[in-house]
Amino acid sequence: MTQQPAAPGPRPEDHAADRGRTSPWVAGGTVFAGVVLLVAGLLDILKGISALASDTIYGRIGDYVYRFDLTTWGWVLLIVGIIAAATGLGLLTDALWARVTGVFMACISLIANFLWLPYQPLWAIISIGLDAWVIWALTAHRASRTAAL
Repeated sequence: MTQQPAAPGPRPEDHAADRGRTSPWVAGGTVFAGVVLLVAGLLDILKGISALASDTIYGRIGDYVYRFDLTTWGWVLLIVGIIAAATGLGLLTDALWARVTGVFMACISLIANFLWLPYQPLWAIISIGLDAWVIWALTAHRASRTAAL
């Protein structure tokens, strides 16, 4: 009776090599996150400038729980926009600080867009979805330099 060689199958060392690899979806998602943060930051800068220039540019909301002075909100949007745009540029250069700051900025943006819902509902919902994608992309990405850790 002769023994036949075992059928080729997955070996444990094959799985170990796969752990350090980055999915193309995740790597592409990181670039997408950088672009989204850059564009969202620029748009927040423009929204902030328009809110600072004229309080009447946005419609007044009656009995909304989260009412804000639009001039103050304009300054908030302007500052958040500058930080988000800088973070987006950092993500496009694959800077580690930008990855950490990007998650934080996407969380801040998600909360800000929730508060912005009555003023611009459609854009706020789209922005909330994009922010959720950015958070996922930045937390799911595993760069090759972290594989050795």
